[in-house]
Amino acid sequence: MTRISHMTLEVCVESFDDALIAAENGADRIEYCSALAVGGLTPTPGALARIGDIAVPCFVMIRPRPGNFVYSDGEIETMTREIALARDAGAQGVVFGASKDDGSLDGDALRLLCDAAGGMAKTLHRAFDITPDPFAALETAVELGFDRILTSGQKNTAEEGCTLIADLIARAGERIIILPGSGVTAAKASTLRAKTGTSQLHASCKRAALPGEEGRVATDAKAVRDLRRAMDH
Repeated sequence: MTRISHMTLEVCVESFDDALIAAENGADRIEYCSALAVGGLTPTPGALARIGDIAVPCFVMIRPRPGNFVYSDGEIETMTREIALARDAGAQGVVFGASKDDGSLDGDALRLLCDAAGGMAKTLHRAFDITPDPFAALETAVELGFDRILTSGQKNTAEEGCTLIADLIARAGERIIILPGSGVTAAKASTLRAKTGTSQLHASCKRAALPGEEGRVATDAKAVRDLRRAMDH
């Protein structure tokens, strides 16, 4: 397999301070969220307003509430407004997904959101991982104009899902980026690269919560550095 000279590291964070830690320690890109303990929600307006002070590109999570990805018309309208706020704040991309009751992608809702995002980079988040037919979902994402799909290969971790991830990368070709995420650490980086051929990885690089931090997902500077080092060798 051809050696990848520089793999792109995306780190998901739930605060501005965590974004600075990730950027200073080797992240190439930030997935900017709030409330990672519930899978990530749209950042607050105050957090969005600080995007310009983060040294690497930020992709903003657009998710109005915890729970499933089956959204009402009102929630989709809220999400389009959140996309506008992210664009105005200087975000280079947005991250979102929407599902039907059966887990398949909600193409109509996603088309509205993609239209709202316009020329911004667009990542389909792990709503992809509950789709009954990942290859059909891949084609839907390409047709809608997504730039990348964040996926664990429909398993609990990307390492467990690496066979499907490799198949998705092969099927996607140059049409869309497949971004492995979930359980990605320095110890897993070389395996994921070897088994999937990926050029990008997504990780939380979180540290253990301290007393009084229940519900907090904080970024560990050393975990970011270690992952960056592992991806570069």
